[in-house]
Amino acid sequence: MEFNFDLPGLNRQVVSRSDRVAEAIKKELSLVLLEKIADPRLSLVTIIDVKMSPDLKRATVHFDVGGDSHPGEAVKGFAKAKGFLRSQLAARLNMRYTPDLSFRHSLRGKELDRLDEIFREIDSEKKSDNE
Repeated sequence: MEFNFDLPGLNRQVVSRSDRVAEAIKKELSLVLLEKIADPRLSLVTIIDVKMSPDLKRATVHFDVGGDSHPGEAVKGFAKAKGFLRSQLAARLNMRYTPDLSFRHSLRGKELDRLDEIFREIDSEKKSDNE
């Protein structure tokens, strides 16, 4: 007879409340952008990440802009839609306080594209060396 000495939840990663709230805000903002926002400045915006303050009263939303759109235009669009986005979060999330939102352009998407290009170059060099 064998015994299982694993305790339930022992291998689970500890996730803080601010991380869970940030993930919920990221998901809900992405849905609102897809379903309810008609501003063309925000049509190609992708929410990359959300960082919460420890007291959960401020959220910094990091976004990237697809295509040839300028991030400054998206920031203006977010500034105009900020109140609407907060009201949508308040309706969708069960929180005591709806956090104040600030929006920052993230270069993470461009960095990932650059890394993909570098890996493609390395792969093509390896293929040409093997021939």
